[in-house]
Amino acid sequence: MSVTIRNIKKDDNPIIAELIRKIFREFKIDKPGTVYTDPSTDALYELFQIKGAEYWLAEEDGKLLGGCGIYPTDGLPEGCVELVKFYLSADTRGKGLGRRLMEQSIESARNMGYKQVYLESFPELATAVGMYEKAGFRKLDGPMGNSGHYACTVWMILDL
Repeated sequence: MSVTIRNIKKDDNPIIAELIRKIFREFKIDKPGTVYTDPSTDALYELFQIKGAEYWLAEEDGKLLGGCGIYPTDGLPEGCVELVKFYLSADTRGKGLGRRLMEQSIESARNMGYKQVYLESFPELATAVGMYEKAGFRKLDGPMGNSGHYACTVWMILDL
C-alpha cells in the first residue's frame, strides 16, 4: 500500500465529510450529538485553520482513505488537545494505516507543545479503542471539554 499522509485541502471537504458519515452509518452511530450531525463536518479544512489544530489525510492514487487530527477543543485543560475526526474507510482498516494517522497527529501535538491528548469515542468502535489503549491512552470516567458530542460514552487521555 503506497499511501501518502498529507494535510487537508479545501477541495477535500465534501469527500472526507461523506466518508465520515458513511462510517457512522456502517457502525449505526449516525445520531444527534455526534460528528454525523455536526455542521463542521462539512467544512473540516476551515475548522482546522486555527492555531494549535492540524488535520491529516491518508490518500492512495488520488483516493482519500481516511483522516485524523488534533484540535484545541474549548474547555480542555491547559496543554491538552483533542484527537478528532479519526476515520478510515472499511477496506483500509487492519493494515496499520490508522496507527500511522494517529501517530502523525500525536507527533503534531508534541511538536506544538501539548502535554496531553484527549479523545471521545463509542463502545461500537472497539477495535479503535483497543488501538488507543495500545498507544498508551487510558480510560476516563467522564468527558472533558466542550466538544458538543454528548452521545460519546468512551473518554480517554494520553500523557505525552
